[in-house]
Amino acid sequence: MIKILFICHGNICRSAMSEFIMKDMIERRGLSDQIQVASAATSREEIGNDMYPPAKRKLDKEHIPYTRRHARQVTKDDYDEYDLLLCMEQYNIRNLKRIIPDDPENKIHLLLDYTDRPGDISDPWYSGDFDTAYSDIIEGCRGLLKHFQNP
Repeated sequence: MIKILFICHGNICRSAMSEFIMKDMIERRGLSDQIQVASAATSREEIGNDMYPPAKRKLDKEHIPYTRRHARQVTKDDYDEYDLLLCMEQYNIRNLKRIIPDDPENKIHLLLDYTDRPGDISDPWYSGDFDTAYSDIIEGCRGLLKHFQNP
């Protein structure tokens, strides 16, 4: 079982969207018994809050199923629990390293590292651009699945 933790600042936009997008892709490919996903935040600002309504609207528009959830902060124990900790941007990695200072197993990466154009997924909380965030997340998740098929 491969276990993936998607991480962003508040766990109400990008990482939550990534969690449900990846779950949908996994389900459609019949890989639910092989890959498990979850999401978390580097900050404590949104702990307990559900996904941001514009993120839900974007998933609705794209017919991606989701459930009510509660934002949580990443913990040191998550490093041992998950095989990959995938951040949305460099800022998330910097903040994650305050919680998990060492990465001896090379588990911490950006989601877009699994694409032909590594980089950051901009935060739609600030930009309001959920379309671009969605497209970037789709591309990253597809690249990640391809990586698992061709390690």
